[in-house]
Order: sequence, then C-alpha cells, then structure tokens
Amino acid sequence: MSAAVKSAPPRATSPRPAGFSPHAPSVTLPLRFMVTGLLALITGVGLLVLRPAMLATYHYNQYVIATTHLFVLGWICTIVMGAMYQLVPVALETKLYSEKLAAWQFAFHLVGFSGMVWMFWTWNMKQVGHFGSVLTVGVGLFVYNIARTLLRVPRWNVIATSVASALVWLTLAVCAGLTIAIGKCTYDTADALAPGTLFGAVLHGLKSVAKFTARFDQIGAMHAHAHLGAVGVFTMLIVGISYKLVPMFTLSDIQSRGRAAASVFLLNAGLLGSFVTILLRHPFKLAFALIVVAGLACYGFEIVAILRVRKRRSVDWGLKSFLTAITFLAPLSVLALVLSWPGLPLTTLTGRLENLYGFLGLAGVISFAIIGMFYKIIPFLVWYGSYSTHIGLRKVPSLADLYSPGLQAAGYWFYLAGLVATSTAILLGNAAGVALACALLALSLATLGLNVAKILSHLVRPRIDALNLRPASGGSL
Repeated sequence: MSAAVKSAPPRATSPRPAGFSPHAPSVTLPLRFMVTGLLALITGVGLLVLRPAMLATYHYNQYVIATTHLFVLGWICTIVMGAMYQLVPVALETKLYSEKLAAWQFAFHLVGFSGMVWMFWTWNMKQVGHFGSVLTVGVGLFVYNIARTLLRVPRWNVIATSVASALVWLTLAVCAGLTIAIGKCTYDTADALAPGTLFGAVLHGLKSVAKFTARFDQIGAMHAHAHLGAVGVFTMLIVGISYKLVPMFTLSDIQSRGRAAASVFLLNAGLLGSFVTILLRHPFKLAFALIVVAGLACYGFEIVAILRVRKRRSVDWGLKSFLTAITFLAPLSVLALVLSWPGLPLTTLTGRLENLYGFLGLAGVISFAIIGMFYKIIPFLVWYGSYSTHIGLRKVPSLADLYSPGLQAAGYWFYLAGLVATSTAILLGNAAGVALACALLALSLATLGLNVAKILSHLVRPRIDALNLRPASGGSL
C-alpha cells in the first residue's frame, strides 16, 4: 500500500520564553510605567552632567532634593510599580486584582512626581505638598491593588512576605515625606479661620503636624525618610523578587528557605530600628545598621548558593548587571556602618561619604539591578504582545533577536566605569570629574535607549515570516 506522508506543521523556532504566565496582565500596563521611568532616568543623568556640583557638594539643597526625587519617584518607583504589576502575578501565581485601577494609578503617579520635582526645584514647599497629595492617592491605589492581589495568593512564601513588607514601608515612606513637607510650610491664615469649618479644621490640623515635625532634626528626618524608601521598599523588593527571578533565569532553586526568610526578617527588624534611631539621632543606630547588614549577608549567601547549583552555566548580560549590582551591597554596607558610628562629626569628608552612600545606593545597587532586569522584562513584554499568538503558526524572532547584545555589553561596561569614576569624583569633591564620569553613565543609557527603541519597534512593525510547510516526499509502506 502506498500513501503520501505529509509532514506536520513545524513548531515555531522560538518557544515561549522563561517568565511566560497566564496570570500576567496586559503588556501595555507595565510598558507605560517602564517607558516613563526610563525617560525620567535619562533626564536625571542629564541634570547630573549639566550640574555636577550636585554630587560634589553637600546634598541638603533644593536642586539635589529635586533630582533625588526625580530618580527615586520618576525612575525607580515608576519602574518598580510597573514591574510589580507584571512580576507579582507571575511570581505568586495569581491574577492582578484590577488593571483598570492600575491605569488610574499611573495617571496620579505621573502628575504627582512630575509636579513634586518641579516644585522642589523652585523650592515651593506648599505646592510640593499639593503634588505630594496627588502622588499619595496614586500610591494608595497601588498599595490597595497589590494588597488585594496578595490576598489571592494560593501559597504564602518569602516572596509574598517581602512584597507585603515593601508595601508597608512604601506607605510609611510617603506619609513621612508628606509630614516633612507639611513641616516646611507656614500656616499664617490658620488663626483667622474657625476650627469648626472644614477648611479651618484642615489648616489647624496641618499646623499641629508642622509643630510636631519641628521637634525633629531636619537632616535626621530626611535621612530616616530616605531609608524607608531605599531600604524598606526598593532593597526589600530586590531581595524578595530575586528569590524568584534568579532561580528562574539560571535554572536553579532556593537552597535554604530558612536563610531566605531570615534575610527578609532581619531587613524588616533592622529598618524599623534604624528609622527610629536615625530620626532621633540615637547612638543605637549602629546596632540596627548591623542587623540590616546581617540580613543582606544572609541574602548574599543564599544567592551564591543558588548560583552554585544552577543548571544554566552561562550568565547573560542582563543577569550579569543584576548580580554586579547586588555586589555593591558590600561596600554600601561598610559605608552604612561607618556613617552610623556614634558621635561621627559632620565634616567635609563625612558629607562626601554621605553623598557617596546615597549615590551607590540609588545608582550602584537599585538602578543597576533594575537595568539588568529591564533587559529581562521589556523584551519579554514586547515579544509576548507581538508574537505569542503566532507560536506554531508563523516564524517569529527569539527574545535575543529583539535587541543588540553588543549594545547591551557596551552599556554594561560604560555603566560600571561610570559608577567607579563618579564614586571617585564624589570622594574628591571634584565637580569636573563628576561631569565626565556621569557622561559615561549617559553613554550607557544611550545604549539602553537604542536597545529599547529597537525592542519597541517590534510592537509597531512585527517581524513575522511564513513557515516553510513543504510536504515530505511520498513513499511506500
């Protein structure tokens, strides 16, 4: 008997990449946050190139505070929010509570942080408070959305604990920031208004908050507020989410769940004590700094253990950037202990060390880690949005085809060189050196921008080819 045997349609050349999950939200939701955050980062680095004195002089002035909030709220917080909308459902195997709520939150967040940065730059603290209130509404929507998502988690674990902890610290950081802004305003018209009226009651309440805030040292309050955000929100999320992402991208697994849980517990306990002791300038802040460092040490040991047993031996540039970023936690911890030393006088060197501490924390650890995961998240989102429905039907690009690995590698080295050079210039208090060093960071961001543009072009013009469906030649059976 003879029969013509036809070949079955070949499968697509690009399987679904790691991280695919039916729980993920629409790709446009996290993308709008990430593109906005990247624009804020480019603007912030541009300001440092144009005004290098911001890193070469003491950090308590309006331009440093404005630029810091551009980095923290415009870049880091925006990216983190977008990433959490994507990663929390994937990492915890549940659906996002509400995409519509997230879209509203984006609008409040964009208006809030943009207005705050502008008003900090002009040092109009009354308007900082107004725009800060808009931002607070957005943060409230974000916290509510993620909290309701956490309630759907089928299995509570260390990742869920770290996310829940970050939500608490984010709420407290925003409240602390608003309180500081309230304390810098005057309420001369409050006495002319009766407390029984709505507006009068609000003004009298704000005046009472301002009087309470005046009891605390302004620098101590600012540093305590900064630690709530940098350690409580961003570092906590890096620790928690990496327990999901690092094993996923290296084909490994958590080696000690007790050690992972200890890292989150110690970070929370140490930060709580650090916030109070930094605010009060109490000498016990060194003890709580040691607890935070102990938590980071547990985290470091666990990441090393995960990497030792990984099945995927090669490390791509995205993961390499992330791992390089978390190695900066070591010198950052040393700086934290030095700056926490009881009775440390505020000298020129101390001021430079504080500048370096803030720069390494925001640019060396948090931003470098985000850039590393940027190359994991953005290509996947675009690939999924453009090509997932064509799997098995058409020939589609792989994730690696969406961007240039050469540009990514160049960006890694430019960024690393920029970090080292800027840190050196900060220690020397050399404004010209800061400008040249930040130019290296700008070059790195240029490569990132080019790659992001290349990736996003696949949304506008997908590269889809017909599969070769040639039938096999007939034969006798």
